[in-house]
Amino acid sequence: MVRVSIRNIGFFFTLRNSDIFCKIYRMTILRNQHAWSLFACLSLFNNPAWAASSSVNPSADAFVAAGPTGNLSNNNYGGAGALSISAPNLSQGEFQSLLQFNLSTVKSAFDSQFGVGQWSIQSVTLQLTATTPNNAIFNSSAAGQFSISWMQNDAWTEGTGTPQAPTTTGITFSTLNSFLSAGDEALGTFSFNGATSGNSTFTLGLTPSFSADVLAGNNVSFRMFAADTTVSALFDSRSFGTASARPLLTITAVPEPTSLALGVMGLYLLVGSKRARANLHP
Repeated sequence: MVRVSIRNIGFFFTLRNSDIFCKIYRMTILRNQHAWSLFACLSLFNNPAWAASSSVNPSADAFVAAGPTGNLSNNNYGGAGALSISAPNLSQGEFQSLLQFNLSTVKSAFDSQFGVGQWSIQSVTLQLTATTPNNAIFNSSAAGQFSISWMQNDAWTEGTGTPQAPTTTGITFSTLNSFLSAGDEALGTFSFNGATSGNSTFTLGLTPSFSADVLAGNNVSFRMFAADTTVSALFDSRSFGTASARPLLTITAVPEPTSLALGVMGLYLLVGSKRARANLHP
């Protein structure tokens, strides 16, 4: 005859800043006066309340402009205090903008808090501050839609040109296409309300290659461009004098469940013991 009895006890504990619930099961199998005791752990989880955020300003940014007749396409504006996005059909021509962020300090901060490889991305947001066009090369601000994409190629250079003194060294409208590829990833299309002041925060999509860059603490590059025929936006750049108005990328991370926690969706044996109660054979 075989008899089976099961008892359990549950408790909470904290491991690497994660709240974990563990239920221990003891199953005893008795057969012909031989008993086996099996112990198992079930139901571990981490608490998302332990999320942490880290923010960085761009390490490089620039706008590129076609101009009304293509006359600005060879100019670099990497030293300008603004970033611009405008639809191609507007009177002053098309504008696109690029930003690059170095995420090595972000990775270091999360590795220190959660452990190396023990965190995952919850969200990534980009904060931009609208400003008033202050040079005749820009289109007037107008509401519309714009898109942000992650760029696979980070090799573009910012340059030092400004609207008052453009240069030909660094990224330009003419050279932009050489830095775009089929591996670029769309991070979202967003609404711009036509404002000339105030902050707006945009939540970026967590696409595979972009997320891998974030987790590795690499440089990440973004391209911002018109998604309709009406939008014209001007934002403060990293060169703008007021630090709080500069672009800000914020990554929020949560602790990754430990290897122990990852295994609890099934029943795992931790200890097995055999205890003889008599010198009888089954």
